[in-house]
Amino acid sequence: MGCFLSTSNDSAGNRRKPRNVGEIEVFVPGFRIPKPVDFSEQIGDGLSRSLVEHLSALRTRIVVMAGQEAPMCVKPRRKATQHGGSTLADLQQALEDYLPVLLGLVEKGNQQHNKLQFSWANQEDAAEETTMSNSWYEVLSVLHLMSMLLLSQANSLLLHKASTDGYQLKSSEDCRRDSIDVFLKAAGYLDFAVHHVLPQIPPGLRKDLPQDLAEGVLRSFCLQALGQGVDIQLGMAIDSVKATLAVKRRFACELVKYWNQAGENIVDLPLANGWGEKHKLFIEWKYAEAKAAAYYLHGLILEEGQTEESNEMGEAALLAADEFLKESKKACECFHMAPPFSRNPPLWGTSKYLYDRIPKDIPSRVLKNRHLHNHEMILQTAPALPDFELSLKPEDYQLPSVDPSWNDI
Repeated sequence: MGCFLSTSNDSAGNRRKPRNVGEIEVFVPGFRIPKPVDFSEQIGDGLSRSLVEHLSALRTRIVVMAGQEAPMCVKPRRKATQHGGSTLADLQQALEDYLPVLLGLVEKGNQQHNKLQFSWANQEDAAEETTMSNSWYEVLSVLHLMSMLLLSQANSLLLHKASTDGYQLKSSEDCRRDSIDVFLKAAGYLDFAVHHVLPQIPPGLRKDLPQDLAEGVLRSFCLQALGQGVDIQLGMAIDSVKATLAVKRRFACELVKYWNQAGENIVDLPLANGWGEKHKLFIEWKYAEAKAAAYYLHGLILEEGQTEESNEMGEAALLAADEFLKESKKACECFHMAPPFSRNPPLWGTSKYLYDRIPKDIPSRVLKNRHLHNHEMILQTAPALPDFELSLKPEDYQLPSVDPSWNDI
């Protein structure tokens, strides 16, 4: 079944927790960093020397590159090119090159499957190193890092770019569209990991996985990726003169369901410190913001009914939108103040729309009777949101074929 070892180790120079991670559009936890492994000593004569050297070289490349990239990913963002450039792409490619050779251990190297000890530094969970003698643990760790690199790429695409004259430029529509594809690909890695890799790890080892590889965390990040993709779609619909209120409302209601499910998957997990706490706060922030958008758009549609009942329901929905917007502002502040500290980038898309529209619409039409309602009463009297089927799904992913270097085994 393999063995498990978890130790606290701060010997690496890049293991210190960052104090400030700069602007954040997409929450990405601290990267998991692979530690060096001596394949030749552990495998012995079980495999050919050339195959062992090939496997070692590919993994060592990842160890070096990930160790260099991890500090860059948690530094404050000062320039658009600081993060998300060629280094990330090179690391992603190194992981893709390594995976087909690694898969030989689980498909063709059964005798060596539980001999190798794979060690990764878990930056999210108290900077612990987790070592397991199970090749599927290594596959899971690789897929996790590939997905986190994509979320980091999406964050880079969505952050406003600084122009040469010092003014902020809007994130381009092309970048937003590209980010949706990146989110779906990241969700595909995570969804595959949950359904096809985790089950390969024996239950006795699975319960000892670090928190950032727990099933609930993987599912939560998958739903986050899908939810943020829908958020981009909503923002683009808001900017489009052709998109109807019904279309915008549907996106917003879907968004509520994505963030709700993302939160449900980690609600019982012990993540109340460091990156784990920040993850929970991010979901709370985005969930409240999604509800503000859904109730606001639902309220506008209800008021189009032009009956006394629909107007009352519309006003109740708009009041709820105002409450959830206030809740999202508080949650946003809590998220950014939680260590490692972060900053909110300039508002755009859904957030900007809500901050612009709700304060203008609510006071003039609804707040004259607000003194008759408290927070609990407003939420109790809010109409139910429409229930739409979730439209975005993870991109299909399959593990690559085993590298031809295993053909002679």
